[in-house]
Amino acid sequence: MGRGAAFFDLDRTVLGAASGPVLSEALRAAGVAPARGLPGQDLMYRAYGLIGETLPVMALARAAVLAMRGRARDHVRAAAEEAAADLDALVAPWARLLIAEHREAGRLAVLATTTPADLIEPFARRLGFDDVIATRYRAEPTRGTDRYTGRLDGPFVWAGGKLAEVRRWADRHGVDLEESWAYSDSVYDLPLLSAVGHPTAVNADARLAVVAAWRRWPQVHLDAPPGVPEVLGVEPLEVLRSVVRPEMFPYARFDIAGTEHLPASGGALVVANHRSYFDVVALGLTVMRGGRIPRAMAKKELFDAPVIGWMARAFGQIMVDRDRGGGDALGEARRALRAGEVVVVLPQGTIPRGRAFFDPVLQGRTGAARLAAAVGVPVVPIGVWGSEAVWPRSSRLPDVRNVWHPPTVRVRVGPPVAGLGGDDAVTDTARIMDAIAELLPEEARRPYEPTDEELARTLPPS
Repeated sequence: MGRGAAFFDLDRTVLGAASGPVLSEALRAAGVAPARGLPGQDLMYRAYGLIGETLPVMALARAAVLAMRGRARDHVRAAAEEAAADLDALVAPWARLLIAEHREAGRLAVLATTTPADLIEPFARRLGFDDVIATRYRAEPTRGTDRYTGRLDGPFVWAGGKLAEVRRWADRHGVDLEESWAYSDSVYDLPLLSAVGHPTAVNADARLAVVAAWRRWPQVHLDAPPGVPEVLGVEPLEVLRSVVRPEMFPYARFDIAGTEHLPASGGALVVANHRSYFDVVALGLTVMRGGRIPRAMAKKELFDAPVIGWMARAFGQIMVDRDRGGGDALGEARRALRAGEVVVVLPQGTIPRGRAFFDPVLQGRTGAARLAAAVGVPVVPIGVWGSEAVWPRSSRLPDVRNVWHPPTVRVRVGPPVAGLGGDDAVTDTARIMDAIAELLPEEARRPYEPTDEELARTLPPS
């Protein structure tokens, strides 16, 4: 039995869009392609990005070899080197992680694409692929340099032709397709998907989605966490981010500052204190105001609820099952951070009860510190104050009637916590909790003797 490999399609799979516009622009800038593209080219690319491959588009791709006749191969390769960085910016966040995980498991990661090899190999190297299976244009020495002849060097790597090339490659490298994975968005990759032991439809076009559902193949979107649905390429939290405003919560006011400390891109661990169930709203608004989508770690009980549980999964939240030690949740959080997501963690774990609620010294669990050490992302502290006035723990619901004099929820985002990443998770946790405490108002850092009524509001409803 041979080892397995992982074969990835390019457009709308590894990339969140089509590579054509980027490659065409690079060829034009290098003087290889005409300054003006083909009539209707931009419309064709937009349609491709929306619905995927079509027979007319692939017919044009097949004929493109004729347009390259007489072009210097070195000029095309130089243009491809220039385009690699722009293509890298289009890579779906979870695609990077998936490629890395296959390689860490000992599998070869292979880019299998119709796109000409000379145009895509620099990008494939940049992304860490072990090899490329692609359409190749024949080139022969002419006037002292290799120039394209207008013919293919081998098959057109598409549909059945792609599977044939994958089989030849697998035979040469001792790879067993039954032990291999394949990822594609296109119904025209059904031959390849059907030939491997682990097919996955990525951002599937309408026809592939039907086939994948019928055959019970996994369907994913590599620009969102596993299990998060998308409609026309948009996940639910993206929609929510565009429509949710503080005004939608008239029973609370929000005083939010410091969102510039949230990284504009890349993985980040957001840590905050926990005073109320309403913290979820306050932190979500804060992270979304900073231009990011929050992925919060939440108790299993939330996911078990009939409607709220489905929403939590659809929004890409991370389930913490304490009966199983929470290890699965930490693993999912690590994957999300490595994929460039913002993960929200409340190190206190639960809302403090009784006198602990009023303790000026915040106590935290070490999970956030261990996550930070494992992944190496910035840890951004947030201090929340006043959320308990909106929704005390003693109440099953927030007081939505208080619209005339709503309490103010104060949220402050601080710069990333410095000095983390050591071997001592307890010390790092203390640094994290101190950074959160520094963002709270002065009254939060003074000893306080609560009344019996205030103590009662910190306890769950009976």
